[in-house]
Amino acid sequence: MNNLPQIHASGRTRICARVLAGICLVCSLGFPVLAHSQAPPSTLLRKDAVMTRHAEGPFDVKVTPLPPDDATTGTAIDRYALDKHFHGDLEAASKGEMMGAGELAKGTAGYVAIEQVTGTLHGLTGSFALQHNSTMDNGKYQMSVAVVPGSGTGELAGIAGTMTIIIANGKHSYSFDYTLPAAP
Repeated sequence: MNNLPQIHASGRTRICARVLAGICLVCSLGFPVLAHSQAPPSTLLRKDAVMTRHAEGPFDVKVTPLPPDDATTGTAIDRYALDKHFHGDLEAASKGEMMGAGELAKGTAGYVAIEQVTGTLHGLTGSFALQHNSTMDNGKYQMSVAVVPGSGTGELAGIAGTMTIIIANGKHSYSFDYTLPAAP
């Protein structure tokens, strides 16, 4: 009987892992239609002293379960460490944390995450943070990934934008529309 919390936590981790796998499956089924025609990566638009750019490429991600902390102990919330490596227009690594909950069997789930991306974006070096917010309700999936305002450093100071995560055939890729202040 003393092992009940451990058994419950272990089962909850498996359930949340299944929920997150289901979210990824829904992404892989739904996101290809979001892969709309976009300007080539070399396109540069100028508007009111702001450069608007588009970046894309593949990325690798490792998701590792984390133990509950004081805030999540005794809840249906699970925590995961994120370790990503971006390639293509964004050559970078990121580390972050994700929290998720839900019931995959009912088609309902959600997760939030924050990750710190450090590397080179179209030849500019620095870092920035990405904030994720995702839900699945009755099998309908919504995801938002945005640059955290004020998080840019180095040559990426002032960066703003949104990222689309695409999962197709078991492979991850990104489509990133961003702005940077124009050089003085």
